[in-house]
Amino acid sequence: MSGDKKRVLIFGGTGFLGLNLAEALTARDYESVLISRNKPKKEIQWKHHIWDVQNIGDWVEDLDGAHAVVNLAGRTVDCIKTPEHCDEILRSRVDSTLLIGKALRQIEDHPPVWVQMSTAHIYGDPPSLRCDEDSSFGYGLAPDVGRAWEQACAEAVPDAMRQVVLRTSFVLGKSGGALSTLALLARIGLGGRVGSGTQGMSWIHENDMNTLFLRAIEEESMSGAYVATAPNPVSQKEFMRSLRKAVDMPIGLPAFAWMVRIGAPLFFNTDPELALYGRYCVSRRLAEENFEFQFSEIDDALSNIYK
Repeated sequence: MSGDKKRVLIFGGTGFLGLNLAEALTARDYESVLISRNKPKKEIQWKHHIWDVQNIGDWVEDLDGAHAVVNLAGRTVDCIKTPEHCDEILRSRVDSTLLIGKALRQIEDHPPVWVQMSTAHIYGDPPSLRCDEDSSFGYGLAPDVGRAWEQACAEAVPDAMRQVVLRTSFVLGKSGGALSTLALLARIGLGGRVGSGTQGMSWIHENDMNTLFLRAIEEESMSGAYVATAPNPVSQKEFMRSLRKAVDMPIGLPAFAWMVRIGAPLFFNTDPELALYGRYCVSRRLAEENFEFQFSEIDDALSNIYK
């Protein structure tokens, strides 16, 4: 372990966002330590610890004297919402967050900042309303989980640490996330309108997401909750039109709502509401703080990924 590099612990670090962030941190000469419940699916260059989300392990030694904590831990929501899965979605987020807070109270040298993942889905699924940091929270599983997740972080973070909460939207990247599934559907001609097609899709390119993580770690003026999304959300039919253009598929057959309700759990083992509902989110705070997006338009973002 290098003594002159700033160390960042990424909890839930072996997923799409965590590995992307570790790459970005390495490029900025940080040292990354990844903590997850399972071994990485492929060989990685960073130090890794396995945790059980219930007990403090040897990873606490790397926490002592670290420069930052980034908490991405949580079970994927890309699943059928059985009672068991709903319970796992909630507990994996709340329990892991509280455990990090417990570990921080056992060390002498606290990291100065805690960057906490949250979800833009906390605002629910309003059909046309544009949501920002001041908007009221929604109703349902995802908003309830988002509230509990953020409350757990507020309880867990020591008073001396700066806290930044990123309410993240759909992160676009070629190496992971839901975009690969949508791109496959587009390539085979099934990337058309889903349901009404008017449901909002708030998105952010992976490069801008990494820049935002780094800014949250490095910029001491950042504190509190931010909506992590590009400034121009689009409807689902607009998003798929741009995706078809990016993958060179001129046509996209539509899917009626009843088709999605049958096909999503049957063929993709996921919740149809993830496709049928959405939200239009923007960030008032990032605009006020002059955050510069590399990709603010959906055509440019998808073209960068697929061209």
